[in-house]
Amino acid sequence: MTTESIATERASQGRAFYRSQVFRRQMILAALVLALFFSLCVDLALGPARYSLGEVIAALFTPDNVSQQARVILWEIRMPVALMALVVGASLSVAGAQMQTILSNPLASPFTLGISAGASFGAALGLAFGVAIIPTAIEYVVPINAFLMAMVTAFLIHALSLKRGVTVETIVLLGIAMVFIFNSLMALIQFFASQQAVAAVVFWTMGSLTKATWPKFWIALGVLATVMPLLARHGWALTAMRLGDAKAESMGVRPRSLRLEVLVLVSLLAAIAVAFVGTIGFIGLVGPHIARILLGEDQRFFLPGSALCGALILSVGSVISKIIIPGTIIPIGIITSLVGIPFFLFLVLNHKKASW
Repeated sequence: MTTESIATERASQGRAFYRSQVFRRQMILAALVLALFFSLCVDLALGPARYSLGEVIAALFTPDNVSQQARVILWEIRMPVALMALVVGASLSVAGAQMQTILSNPLASPFTLGISAGASFGAALGLAFGVAIIPTAIEYVVPINAFLMAMVTAFLIHALSLKRGVTVETIVLLGIAMVFIFNSLMALIQFFASQQAVAAVVFWTMGSLTKATWPKFWIALGVLATVMPLLARHGWALTAMRLGDAKAESMGVRPRSLRLEVLVLVSLLAAIAVAFVGTIGFIGLVGPHIARILLGEDQRFFLPGSALCGALILSVGSVISKIIIPGTIIPIGIITSLVGIPFFLFLVLNHKKASW
């Protein structure tokens, strides 16, 4: 065989391998979508009034064929909660995925960088003392406080990261410092607040989907639907960021400006999620790592895969919260923490072996 024919054959083999990898990843995404739909149906079926999967599917696609009671329970009461679990899980997972990408750190997430803690502090001000950062928005004082404090935390971390000599490791340490600061302030609030206010603050920090409503869901979905295309537009640049700032710059990427834009977008995702459902930890840590194992670093698959994995984890967590103690819904933040803490310890103990 000539050198030219060998090169042609190798190129053909390379294209065939690439197509097979793309097809495999597409099938994984399709499987995640199916698993997500199944989990959604199970979540809708569980509750004080239980329904079969057949009744749930009928209510979803042919609501006129089920009773009025089933339509009200499934569509008006359970559907906003179940769908909010999907949107919040996807938002937190995407936020964690892109934080890990721009900081090149496997432990980065809204929870570990203090954004969730900042949101909790803002919400606690409203719950305990009625403090409204924007006085005219009294009806939504808790979610607005949580949102604004989360964004302030993100911008503070970014401002400190611009100082000379600050590395991505330092940014993570700054985030951990923010967690301790806000946890101390939370303890101070609980010390001075009334017993009833303390109970409200503690319950909110546990994270709960039970207060989800259709308006809150549409807001959270609108933010996610807006941010995802903006992140996808930078897919190639974000993939290049995994090679390091120097190599990314040689490819025409501007790491500093990209890092700022992505940080603002993921902080918006995390802030909205935490503002509406409370503190839900470790979704932004576990979801991206599962997606990375299944789909690799290519943002064309990693970004939607992270969203699907996060949504699936929180949806399954919602199901588990209903079946552990029949008749009682355990706050979803407790479930995710019980799952996430062992995973977090595994990452800490094995990060030197990873390819970060």
